[in-house]
Amino acid sequence: VNLRHGHLFGEHFLMSTATLGALALGDYAEAAAVMLLYQLGEFLQDRAVQRARRSITALMDIRPDTARVLMDGREEVVHPEAVAVGSMIRIYPGERVPLDGTVTAGESTLDTAALTGESLPRTVHTGDTLLSGCVNITGALTVRVTAAYAQSAAARILDLVEEAADKKSRTEAFITRFARIYTPVVVCAALGIAVLPPLIMGDAFAPWVYRALTFLVISCPCALVISVPLTFFAGLGAASRAGLLVKGSSYLDALARTDTVVFDKTGTLTEGNLRVTRILPAAGTAEKEVLARAAAAEQHSSHPMARAVMRAFAECGGTPAAVHDIEEHAGRGITARSEDFIISIGTRAYLSESHVADLPPAAPTGAIWLAVDGAYAGMICVADTVRAGAADTVRALREHGVRETVMLTGDARPAAQSVAASVGIDTVYAELLPQDKAAHLERLLAAERAGRTLAYIGDGINDAPVLARADIGIAMGGIGADAAIEAADVVLMTDEPRRLVSLLALARRTVRIARENIALAIGIKAAVLLLGALGWVNLWAAIFADVGVTLLAVLNAMRAMRA
Repeated sequence: VNLRHGHLFGEHFLMSTATLGALALGDYAEAAAVMLLYQLGEFLQDRAVQRARRSITALMDIRPDTARVLMDGREEVVHPEAVAVGSMIRIYPGERVPLDGTVTAGESTLDTAALTGESLPRTVHTGDTLLSGCVNITGALTVRVTAAYAQSAAARILDLVEEAADKKSRTEAFITRFARIYTPVVVCAALGIAVLPPLIMGDAFAPWVYRALTFLVISCPCALVISVPLTFFAGLGAASRAGLLVKGSSYLDALARTDTVVFDKTGTLTEGNLRVTRILPAAGTAEKEVLARAAAAEQHSSHPMARAVMRAFAECGGTPAAVHDIEEHAGRGITARSEDFIISIGTRAYLSESHVADLPPAAPTGAIWLAVDGAYAGMICVADTVRAGAADTVRALREHGVRETVMLTGDARPAAQSVAASVGIDTVYAELLPQDKAAHLERLLAAERAGRTLAYIGDGINDAPVLARADIGIAMGGIGADAAIEAADVVLMTDEPRRLVSLLALARRTVRIARENIALAIGIKAAVLLLGALGWVNLWAAIFADVGVTLLAVLNAMRAMRA
């Protein structure tokens, strides 16, 4: 098999040579022992590896087997691939969600752990979106299918995991190259042990040939070739179980060397939803009155600030007054008439142009100015909310060896600096266009230390070019964004910044375990090789050492499964 693939110096060659050599020396028992123990060791190794791979694959098994399609008032059980977009399906408690869709009837709680790594169940109602791969827990649901099986969350995740195995890490590539060089060198060394001492010292050939055969047996690189890829495979499985989709072990390797993290602001460090933070009424005006007048004028606007005002007013239980003669000036403000008032709302410049008197000279960042009947009535301050745990995430990243944190944003500088100060970001670049973000990232990459990695994390919606250009592009917020899947190297299935810390910790632990296996295998084999060359180890001990080291390395590799 090795010859057919162009690899002469494989483990089969080493063991066959040792067996034939023992037969030639008349050591029939040891010749038989070499092959029997080698085959036993291969069997045990295969069982251990298969069990490990089955365990890892089981962690990632979110593939639904069937779907209950509603047809003419009855249910028909079919394979999910046979279900068309727009079909209605029924999902009962205990069943896995087979396809992405929207709930049209029923409510339930879902176990999303296999998809997002979240331990707490998620409650869904009519109108909510479901992703395939989750498990329905409490109630029956009727769902309208919104994506074919091939484009569903479960199928895309499984495709990513399967493709990830093909993207080898630097450590795996090193082991492959090392094994190709190491084994021929050992064969030449064994040949030297067998021939040179008898020729130089005049000793008998048989003892030295026996030592050379022992040398060959212990030189088998199985422990390295098996355990290192298995370690990275286990790491990928653990990441997937935790809702961290890593597209290849090469990215785990790079993540372990990350020392600079660049954040997008909106949707990553902040919620991405503007909220009313303060209401500053003019003298003689109540806060509720300011909010009610603003809501009346803003009720028909689609501007994000207007939506924030309407949410705040709705939370107070208010209903906006009817208005007419609405004049909206894009990016500046709105004037509207109610039955009793003329309301103007917008920027300070807009109210100034409308000849509103007694305007304060300055205002907090994100303020909306309000005037009623030409008189200043107050301000409403609107801001994006910093995500819970964002500051803890930045602090934990430093504890994990990240030397610099940077924020790139298109927001105004005061708002950006406020967010950066609250979460502990080192450097801020604000008021950037998309192409400006890419240019700043290029400069950061150029200043990067050799052998280190820069990771960029964004929401994957409007920063695909930056995600693609970074050493490691991380999209936060789920499998639903096509741009994130295509451009990012890693996808975080939830919008929690703390998952980035879990990702770096998992990557570093995986690489550490791989290096432990390398040190374990090379260290023990080097010691036994030396003892074999000195004649202190026989073939029996050599084969036991080879099998034992491999099994130990496989067991150690399985530690990487813990997310």
